[in-house]
Amino acid sequence: MSSRVALFTFGIFIEPSEHPNNDGFHERNDPILDAVEDAPGFVARSGYDDEPGPEPWGNQVYPRFYEERGDGWSPATLSLWTDLESPMAFSYFGLHAEALSRGRLWFEKPRWPPYALWWVDGGHTPSWTEAVERHEHLHDHGVSAFAFTFKQPFDARGHVCLVDRERLKAIAVHYGQGAASI
Repeated sequence: MSSRVALFTFGIFIEPSEHPNNDGFHERNDPILDAVEDAPGFVARSGYDDEPGPEPWGNQVYPRFYEERGDGWSPATLSLWTDLESPMAFSYFGLHAEALSRGRLWFEKPRWPPYALWWVDGGHTPSWTEAVERHEHLHDHGVSAFAFTFKQPFDARGHVCLVDRERLKAIAVHYGQGAASI
């Protein structure tokens, strides 16, 4: 089995989760999780403790930036993808992109990276603990093959690379985005 890209995302609500200001987030959450299942290049995602859906990949933990506000959780995702362009297209086009454009209404401006990417070998499934370790490493040490961003990616061999813009354009069509928008 070839290498796959792991993606961890993390945010902190401005208000407690159930505050009416977060209604837009909650309205979009399930449709986005449903949409990812059909996304080009998507392999799998971790579920969450005590929620229906996929099994969690270990105990869900949060980076040290997490601030408990009485919710007992914070928005975070952990997923696997076949290549760099697929999660980038999912993130920045279609329904997720629309939600991302409203993120400042729901989330604190992060003092940490909002996400981290890294390559995993074949059949390895990253745990939440591994994801947090990589995320915090990205924050503390900057981009490297250990943890990186779409802006400064690495390939599966650990070398600095570029996102394949032509592939990204081809995938964006799935989300109703034409090449002119990239």
